[in-house]
Amino acid sequence: MEEIKPSLMNFITGEDFFYKILVVESATYLEPLREKFPAAEIFFVTTNEDLTFPDVKTFLLDYREERLPFAEEFFDVIIGDLTLEVVTNPQDIAAGFSTFIKQTGCWLTSFRNIRHWKVLEKLMRGAFGGIVSRLYTRTEFERLLYASFYKEVKTLPLKKKSPPELLERLITCGFDNFDDDLQTEFWLVRASRSMPELALLKSMFSKEIRADLSRILHRIEYDIELEDSVKDFWKLFDAAGIFPDYAAEFIRSVVIHRENFYKNLRKYSARAEVEEIIAETESLYDFDNGNRLF
Repeated sequence: MEEIKPSLMNFITGEDFFYKILVVESATYLEPLREKFPAAEIFFVTTNEDLTFPDVKTFLLDYREERLPFAEEFFDVIIGDLTLEVVTNPQDIAAGFSTFIKQTGCWLTSFRNIRHWKVLEKLMRGAFGGIVSRLYTRTEFERLLYASFYKEVKTLPLKKKSPPELLERLITCGFDNFDDDLQTEFWLVRASRSMPELALLKSMFSKEIRADLSRILHRIEYDIELEDSVKDFWKLFDAAGIFPDYAAEFIRSVVIHRENFYKNLRKYSARAEVEEIIAETESLYDFDNGNRLF
């Protein structure tokens, strides 16, 4: 696999706290990741028997052919360059990786841009030799990731400028240069399992608590054993330490018929937090319709 200097580190922000990290083949990321996350557990998957590193748990296997030996939703991040370039079924690999990433986690990877001027120049000369490699357009790669259960995809370009006369010739021949795509040799990618606002919700409480909360909210929403369901809501609210702002955001994310939900919550509640939760939701806009909810 071709080594790209560890540019995927550009996608890691001060808000990222990675405790379990999987590096796929790209050994150049091990040292900068250890420096940035000294307390993290770092795992490394490679087919190269000569690569060993202190404080890194190394697994000798071919990720393209073998299932990774980890539990589902085990990693905060999987990172590796060009991981879908030499594979038989890229969507199988992309979707497979997603099962090992936490709901709040992400996959950092890259791909070679088939629209880069160097690729097009070789094709013009009939000299292109990348027969066993998969090259992608940005649109195609994004579509593949969304079909593989990722909810948000961000990209950054790695550029190599073309000779001016060649770029002009390509454009004259009809190649659109949107986002300077013809001069982007590689696209860097951050694919997240959840949208940012939902990732924040998922990071605060366990999967079991979120599942219970979602089930109770839907029972209230759809008038199922209302009095008992409202009691269950407040029981979980107190036991788990849920706070009004979180409840409002969670309700907004899972409850469809919110007016009916709040009518039922008000009817069977004697808690001051009811109005606080409703007031917090009322401060949020319905971005789908451009209207306030209440």
